[in-house]
Amino acid sequence: MIAAREALDRLRKGNLRFAMGTADGRLWAAGERRAKLVEGQQPFAVVLGCSDSRVPAEIVFGQGLGDLFVIRVAGHVVTPAQIGSVEFAVQQLGVRLVVVLGHSQCGAVRATIESLLRPAEDYSKNLLSIIDQIRPSVEPLLASELREDPQALLQQAVRAHVRASAQSLLRGSQAVERSIKREGLAVVSAEYSLESGLVDFFAGLPVE
Repeated sequence: MIAAREALDRLRKGNLRFAMGTADGRLWAAGERRAKLVEGQQPFAVVLGCSDSRVPAEIVFGQGLGDLFVIRVAGHVVTPAQIGSVEFAVQQLGVRLVVVLGHSQCGAVRATIESLLRPAEDYSKNLLSIIDQIRPSVEPLLASELREDPQALLQQAVRAHVRASAQSLLRGSQAVERSIKREGLAVVSAEYSLESGLVDFFAGLPVE
């Protein structure tokens, strides 16, 4: 079992390698590593992130087979299925770090802003279920001066929604709450920059 602080350090170092273009290609060598994982897995972190094709967690964090327990859904919304997946990794696999990972220029957040500004937009029922989960993070920002600055609004909305997703996870799981209190679990909010390739861990960092 790897402590939250050590797991976070691994993610930071791996992300720096990725952003600098020096990721270790051996992490992706399938044969030997795959064979070792047949009997079980021991990931050192959970990443609850967005489905965006530009943000594959293993690549962004410079990790390989079996290193990360990744849960991806558009807009990293938190539903019982996502919470249950996190609980499995925490309770059954002993993971001590959960990262809720948003990213710049998030299409789901942008769609939510557009739906609030132009309610007549024709979104499917299923897409609206995602928008409705993101809406509470966006509505207060639309009531501020950010309404006049679309890019700043999107930037702030992305971070607000990452924080909200982390809080939804904490509120929705007694198992996660217990693990934080008793076993040193950390739930960290982070944002990946499409522009730089770097991840900024900005809330919930484990205590030194």
